[in-house]
Amino acid sequence: QVQLVESGGGLVQPGGSLRLSCAASGFTFSDAIMSWYRQAPGKERELVATIRNPDGRTDYADSVKGRFTISRDNAKTTVYLQMNSLKPEDTAVYYCNAKVLWVPSYWGQGTQVTVSS
Repeated sequence: QVQLVESGGGLVQPGGSLRLSCAASGFTFSDAIMSWYRQAPGKERELVATIRNPDGRTDYADSVKGRFTISRDNAKTTVYLQMNSLKPEDTAVYYCNAKVLWVPSYWGQGTQVTVSS
């Protein structure tokens, strides 16, 4: 069974930090392109960050560049999203996504991030 389990969300004040984790199982993690998406109430789901193999190239949405960092630990089959300098507009449900060539992508259940004073 393929599983992506997000954790680390919560309530944080503007300017604060959170680190999200996505624990993956049921597929070859090292072959996958891993991404974080987010969806705010009433908004479409948007791509936040992506990390590829084997070179580990990363890409970020313009809205989070310089504030968020995506990383992966292939041994632990886990991808992370370090979020710094959080803003109220970062409030959303954050989803982990895994994509392997030739098969459909997989999604986690999401973790809520709320940035509020």
